[in-house]
Amino acid sequence: MKPRHAHRRRQWLAALAGLTLAPALGLAAPAQPPARVIDARSEAYPYSGPPAPEAKPLPVLVLTGADFPGHVWRETTPVLAEALRQDPRADVRIVEDAHFMDSSALSRYRVVVLHYMNWRTPAPGAAARENLQRFVEDGGGLVLVHFACGTWLDWAQFRELAGRVWNPRLRGHDRRGPFRVNIIEPDHPITRGLSSFETDDELYTCLDGDTPIQVLATATSRVDQRDYPMAFVLEVGKGRVFHSPLGHDVKALGQPTLELFRRGVAWAAGFQPMNAP
Repeated sequence: MKPRHAHRRRQWLAALAGLTLAPALGLAAPAQPPARVIDARSEAYPYSGPPAPEAKPLPVLVLTGADFPGHVWRETTPVLAEALRQDPRADVRIVEDAHFMDSSALSRYRVVVLHYMNWRTPAPGAAARENLQRFVEDGGGLVLVHFACGTWLDWAQFRELAGRVWNPRLRGHDRRGPFRVNIIEPDHPITRGLSSFETDDELYTCLDGDTPIQVLATATSRVDQRDYPMAFVLEVGKGRVFHSPLGHDVKALGQPTLELFRRGVAWAAGFQPMNAP
């Protein structure tokens, strides 16, 4: 063994003996230098490559993963998320586990899009409910898509968050088919510049509640000739809620409906809605 290598080996063995024997002899182990912490954004970071992209100002959580069997969320969710990404400010992430709302990570987002309904499965419990309510009351946005109105039927406060909820005792909806969505509040930031449009969807007639809401769009039932809300907003504490029962399936998610949701997400997050690119 070369002298230099032998010397390094003796140094290593001596250091190891010190660490091993010190406790047995009642001595303090040799002090170790503190670990060096390098900011991943600094030039001293040891890994090469481009810097991480700058965070977008509008983090959006799309919460899905369960629904009525006739609502194929695995097909509709990607279509909805892609439309929301047309807003260049939005960073859209999809989570397929509603129990994510149990986590404090909910506070990382500006808006939660609830594309979910706990059909014959237990809805997330007290932790998720408290988190969501606090999130909205503290200034977060909430957007409800189609049958999200049927989530948490056993939670009274959900009626206040959603504005209107599914009442199983009422007639559910007209037979699926074409109908006209009428924009009745053209000066609201969400609907400003939008025109009434035709869609092929389920015209919900089952929403119930007395929480004050501002209706932005309606549709007239072919069955009873009554007008029903197709898009509405409300404020809960410091937060904003946009709710639309549109969006039964991919066919129902036409460009005007997706534009309504995209603008609704921006408004709920406290941003000025942008025109379609």
